[in-house]
Amino acid sequence: MAKKPTKKSTPVYPFWHWRRWIGLAIKLGLVGIAFMVLFGIYLDSLIHSKFDSGQKWQLPAVVYSRPLELFPGQRLSLQQMLHELKLLNYRESSNPKGPGQYAVNGQRMVVIRRSFNFADGTEKARPLLLTFSGQRLANIMNADNQRELGYIRMDPVLLDRLSGEEIEDRILLRINQVPQSFANMLLQVEDRDFYNHGGVSLLSIGRAFLANLRAGHTVQGGSTLTQQLAKNYFLTRERSIWRKVQEAYMAVIIDYRYDKNQILETYMNEIYLGQNFAQGVYGFGLASYFYFGMPLNELEPDQMALLVTMVRGPSYYDPWRYPERAQQRRDMILRLMLENNQLTPEQFQSYAARPLGLIERGQMTYGRTPAFMNLLRRELRQRFGAGFLEQSGLKIFTSLDPVAQQAAEESVSSQLNSIEKRLNRKSLQGAMVVTNRHSGEVSALVGGRDTSYAGLNRALDARRPIGSQVKPAVYLTALDQGYQLATPLKDEPLQLRNQGGKTWAPQNYDKTYRGNVPLYAAMANSLNVPTVRLGMAVGVPAVAETLKKMGVTQDIPLFPSLFLGILELSPYEVNQAYLTLATEGLYQPLTAIRTIQDNSDKVIYQRAEKAERRLSSQSAYLTLFAMTKVASLGTARSLAAKFPNAVLAGKTGSTDNLRDAWFTGMDNDEVVTVWVGRDDNKPAGLTGANGALPLFSDYMTRRGVNSLKLPVPQGISMVNFNLSGKPVASGCGGALMLPARSDKLPPAEGCSSTPVDWIKNMFALGE
Repeated sequence: MAKKPTKKSTPVYPFWHWRRWIGLAIKLGLVGIAFMVLFGIYLDSLIHSKFDSGQKWQLPAVVYSRPLELFPGQRLSLQQMLHELKLLNYRESSNPKGPGQYAVNGQRMVVIRRSFNFADGTEKARPLLLTFSGQRLANIMNADNQRELGYIRMDPVLLDRLSGEEIEDRILLRINQVPQSFANMLLQVEDRDFYNHGGVSLLSIGRAFLANLRAGHTVQGGSTLTQQLAKNYFLTRERSIWRKVQEAYMAVIIDYRYDKNQILETYMNEIYLGQNFAQGVYGFGLASYFYFGMPLNELEPDQMALLVTMVRGPSYYDPWRYPERAQQRRDMILRLMLENNQLTPEQFQSYAARPLGLIERGQMTYGRTPAFMNLLRRELRQRFGAGFLEQSGLKIFTSLDPVAQQAAEESVSSQLNSIEKRLNRKSLQGAMVVTNRHSGEVSALVGGRDTSYAGLNRALDARRPIGSQVKPAVYLTALDQGYQLATPLKDEPLQLRNQGGKTWAPQNYDKTYRGNVPLYAAMANSLNVPTVRLGMAVGVPAVAETLKKMGVTQDIPLFPSLFLGILELSPYEVNQAYLTLATEGLYQPLTAIRTIQDNSDKVIYQRAEKAERRLSSQSAYLTLFAMTKVASLGTARSLAAKFPNAVLAGKTGSTDNLRDAWFTGMDNDEVVTVWVGRDDNKPAGLTGANGALPLFSDYMTRRGVNSLKLPVPQGISMVNFNLSGKPVASGCGGALMLPARSDKLPPAEGCSSTPVDWIKNMFALGE
C-alpha cells in the first residue's frame, strides 16, 4: 500500500522573532526621524544665517552721473535734453502720463521726471514743461498748474556698476517697489496658491502635470516659488531625488519662519534671468534694465510678461536668439491674464500685437564711459584704499556731465577725422579733459579717438612735453616779481651755454625777431625768445616753484628749456595746473566724486575740500587777462571770429618737430585741455593752433559758450603805459591802457612827445 504524501506545512515564527523585526523597524524609524530633525535644525540654521543677516547679497557699487540741474537761462539745447533723456531711457509718448515719459512740440517739451532718492532727500515724480531757445533753456513750468519754476533737477544717469568677479550683479527691489500687476502675473504663472500653501503644494504639482500633459510640453511648473527660492539660494542645479527632498524640506522651513511678502521679495531678487557677457543677471530689478533699459515700475504688461517668461529658462527663451519662441510664451502669459480677468480683450489684442521691444543686447544704460570710469576707480583707490569697492551696495554720485561728455566725444572724433582729411595726416590720436572752473569737478573725459575703448587712457597716462602750455607759469612768475603787462621784452637772437659747454639758441616759430615786444603781446603770440629771456630773468627755480603751486607734482627739470615746455605732463595734469590759474590762484584737486552712500543710504563721503590760496590773485588775474588776448588777438584768434560776442581765454602749445599739439581754454564755466598727437611719438605735423584748437572750438560750439567774467581783485587798476612800459598820465597820446598791480607800479611819468605805435608789435604770431 502506497504511503500517503504528507502536506508540507508553513513554518510558524515565534512572536519573539516578529518583535525583533518590528523593533528594528522602529529603531530605524526613530533614527530616521532623529536624522531628519537634526538635518532640519541644520537647514534651519543655514536658512536663518542668510535670511536674517543684514545683507542677503553682495551688491555691486552703483555709479551715477551728476543730476542735470535745470534753470532758466541755462546753456542747454533741446537736442542736448533729448540726449540726456535717451541716456535715462525716458520714452517718447504722444500723451505722457507716467514717470519716464516725454513729448516734444517744436521747441517745447513735456517730461514727467522720475522720482529719485538723492543724498539730501527724495524728490517725487513731477510733470515739467520746458521751453528752449537756441542753446538755452528759456523757461520751466509745472505742466499741471502752469506755475513757473526757478530750479529743478532730473534723476541722474546710471553710468556703471562696479563689482568684483565673484559678485553677482543685481538691482535690489523692495516689495513695495514692485508693481502689483507684475506680482499678480508672476504668481498666476508660477505659483497661484503662493499665499495659501505651506511651502510645498501637492495641488500645484497635480495641476502642472495635467497642464503639461495637455500641452505636450512644459508650460507650467509644479515647484512653488518657495521651492524655487530654496533651490536657487541654497542648493545646486543637480537633478536628483535627494536635492528635491532638501528643496522641499527647506521650502517648508522657510514658509514657517518667514512672512510671505519677505519670501516673495527675496525670490524676486534672487532669480537668475539672463547672462550679460561674463556676468549673470539676477533679479527682476536688473533684468528690467537688461532687456528694456528701464525700471520695473515703468514696464507695460507685455514687457512684464516677457520677464516672467525668462523664469522658465533664460537660455531657452533668449529673446535675442529665439524671438519667436520668447514671443509665443509671452503671448501665452498674456492670454492667461486675459482668462483671469486681469486684461480686457482689447488690451490683450493690443499687447500681443507688439514686438518684443528689446534694447540692443548688452547695452544697458551704463559702461559707456570707460575713460571716466578709469579715473573714478583710481580716485576711489587713492582716497579709500584697494578694498573699498568690496563693500556691498555703495552708491557713488560722480561729477560726470553726460551733455559735456557727448560734446567732448563727438568733437574729438569728428575733428580728428577732419584734420586728417584736410591736412593729409595719419594715425592721429587725441584726448580731452573738461572740468568745472568753479568746483574742480571733472565734467567729461575722453581718453582716445575710440571713446568706447577701455585700453590706454591718454587723458591720464599719455605724458608728453607740454610745449608752450608752460608759458603762463613763466609770465605769472614775472608778474609776481614786479613785471607789468606792458613791460617791453627783447625779441632778439639769444644763445645760452650750459655747464658742458653746449650752446642752445632758441628761436621763434617763424624764425623772425621783432625787437621789443610788450609782455602781454609776447605771451599772446607765444613768442619763444622773449619768453626764454623773461624766464632767465626771473629764474628757473622760481618758475618751477610756480608750477608746483599750480598743482604739478612731477619732477620738474631745472633747465632753461623748461621755459619752452620740456616738462612732460598728461592732459589731466595740465588741466589741474590751469584750473588753479582759472580760479585766480585757488588750488583745489580735480575730482570725479561728489557723494558716496552706503547700502542703507547713509552718506559716508561728501566732497568738502576747501580751496587753498597758492597764487597771488592779482598776478593770476593779469595772466588770465593776457590769455584772453591769446584768444582775441594771438595764436588762438580764430576763436574771436567763431564766437564774436564771447570772451574766452586760452593758450596754444606745440613741441619740437611738431610731435604734440596742445590747447587749454576756458569760458566762464569750464576749463578744457586738448592734446593731439601720435601714439608712436612720431611728428604729427601740427601746431596747437591747427591741431588742438579746432577740437576746443568744436566742443564750445556743441556745448554752448558762457562768456568769461573775471572779477577784478583788490590792488588792480587800469593804467596808461608808454613805449618803455612806464605808467603815464591819462590823456597821453599813444599810451596803452592795461590792468596793473598798484603795489608794483613806479610813479607815473609825463607824456612823451612822440606817439607810440603799439599795434605793430602785436600781429606776428609764434608758437
